[in-house]
Amino acid sequence: MTRFTLDGFDPDAFVAATLAEDCGQAGDITSAAVIPAEARFAGVMDTREAIVVAGLPLAEAFFRTLDPEVRCTALVADGEKVRAGTPLMRIDGLARAMLTAERSALNTVQHLSGIATLTRAHVDAIAGTGAILLDTRKTIPGLRRLEKYATRMGGAQNHRMGLWDAAMIKDNHVAVAGGVAAAVDRAVAAGIARIIVEVDRIDQIAPALAAGATHLLLDNMPPAMLREAVGIVDGRVPTEASGGVRLDTIRAIAESGVTYISVGRLTQSAPAADIGLDFALA
Repeated sequence: MTRFTLDGFDPDAFVAATLAEDCGQAGDITSAAVIPAEARFAGVMDTREAIVVAGLPLAEAFFRTLDPEVRCTALVADGEKVRAGTPLMRIDGLARAMLTAERSALNTVQHLSGIATLTRAHVDAIAGTGAILLDTRKTIPGLRRLEKYATRMGGAQNHRMGLWDAAMIKDNHVAVAGGVAAAVDRAVAAGIARIIVEVDRIDQIAPALAAGATHLLLDNMPPAMLREAVGIVDGRVPTEASGGVRLDTIRAIAESGVTYISVGRLTQSAPAADIGLDFALA
């Protein structure tokens, strides 16, 4: 398996910090007391439910950090959709190291695969409509790059990575600035190229576009209102439906003709995937 690389993310620091959190000052006192230093275990990581896989290279990094000679064989790839019972990775290494790294490796793969799986369900629900699924900034602090990687494995596109890569003028900005047009005018004057403007009423669309919005976020609009908004915009800028989107409502939203649909629950509410690691004597 190749080393995990991700722009803006340091896998070595992540693995080290996670293991340090789990091991503390004393280390894995259970494995040290119970398992002979020379003992070896072979095992298989598998999934107990149908999932979209994400995070396997990071799981290997946990095991390899504690046993550089471990043999890890990935049996599937990140982004692959697999059935319940599918083996994901074979592992053969020093038993103490494998058992110490087990929980950190599983936590990571379970969390990221859960996000990827929920994301794929939303992508499948809007298949054929032309709408593109986006994630949001509703992520666990410190894990944004990883969680947004997982949404990509599930088939979504990343929205803003942070506050720095586009302006997003929301209701509170509008309230303080004194109106949609005033807020957009200031963003334009600041030289910002990408200006996303949240609107929750039809009458806000024209002033936002006139002032220079490059993308409209249509907030909490029902499908009929979304269709009306898309018609008014008439392709001049991308449109994005957002707010309260659920798996059972996303299809109707997509059929309104919006360019994008953003869903915070992809990262905010995804349940962990049911994945285990079963060891047996090598």
